[in-house]
Amino acid sequence: MNVLVTGARGFIGRNLTALLQAHEGCVVAPFDVDNSPGDLRAGLEAADIVYHLAGVNRPQITEEFEIGNAGLTRDICEILLELGRTPVIVMSSSVQAELENPYGVSKRHAEDALREFAAQSGAQVCIYRLKNVFGKWCRPNYNSVVATFCHNVANDLPIQISDPGRELELVHVDDVIKAFLTELPTHAGSNGHRDIPSFHLTLGDLAGRIQSFHDMRSNLLTPDFAVRFNQQLYATYLSYVPDEARRQQLEIKSDQRGCLAEFIKSKHFGQIFVSRTRPGVTRGNHYHHTKTEKFFVVEGEGIIRMRQIESAEVVEYRVRDEAFQVIDIPPGWTHSIENIGPGDMVTLFWANEIFDPDRPDTYFLPVLAPAEVPVLVTT
Repeated sequence: MNVLVTGARGFIGRNLTALLQAHEGCVVAPFDVDNSPGDLRAGLEAADIVYHLAGVNRPQITEEFEIGNAGLTRDICEILLELGRTPVIVMSSSVQAELENPYGVSKRHAEDALREFAAQSGAQVCIYRLKNVFGKWCRPNYNSVVATFCHNVANDLPIQISDPGRELELVHVDDVIKAFLTELPTHAGSNGHRDIPSFHLTLGDLAGRIQSFHDMRSNLLTPDFAVRFNQQLYATYLSYVPDEARRQQLEIKSDQRGCLAEFIKSKHFGQIFVSRTRPGVTRGNHYHHTKTEKFFVVEGEGIIRMRQIESAEVVEYRVRDEAFQVIDIPPGWTHSIENIGPGDMVTLFWANEIFDPDRPDTYFLPVLAPAEVPVLVTT
């Protein structure tokens, strides 16, 4: 399938082109400002579908709105009529087409040209009036508050919030592309699907969420990624983090046993931390009433011991790196982990709640009792 993408190097165009190039059977012809009219004609001669994303939204002079938006669209329609071709045409318009500003008027004229072409030729056309699209590769300090906030916060630059209570409706670029792909002629079930999910929030809320992503480097607290919008916004923010800031040094706590570092925390899933334990050293010998944990040895060999605090019977689990085994630590069981290997043992721990020094729920109690206590060994 031959696909022509106008505005291929723009924000949405780059994202669409990347997906189309990975789409089996698609041959993509990109068209942008540095291409010639001949390139446009060649693309239209072969295209089975045209994604018309090119346009002007910040020109030097007002007249460029009409030339870059309505004018280019008319050119495309005229060439197709001349060629006698009727590829599917998907056009990105704007909700501002409902307004009387120069940009909105030019987008509305472009829509009108496309509808006229459809009436004359019988071609299938799909017009998307988009609003506040955000995502990776969007230009900051241009026409996207999300891109500007993400870029500035990621680079420790100030942001300006004129009205924290101002309400926004945001659409993620991946959801736009997903809708666009349903218009492919070979897409099963394509019937002009145009339902693009959006998320509503205030400007102040947006700034707060983005700032919380930046603060993760120090407090390790992740947002609730069960909320799809948080996933999309965080991915967008991360795309603006400079190269030198992607490496994060964790705070390492060391003692005679080895070292330990907290890795990530969440009010929704607890926390993950990692330890390096020297040979012959035992960690733990405590229990919790509510907190639960998982132990996973990723390097070395050890023995995890646990005992129900009202019982004398000890349960042992031998664990080693190549086994990829996870041991659950239930509440009310005192537990420990001993390095029985010749080198350091590296262990990944998960706890179902973030450690709170004011409510640690951690009580010292040795697992191993006198020698006569029976031990149940598992492998």
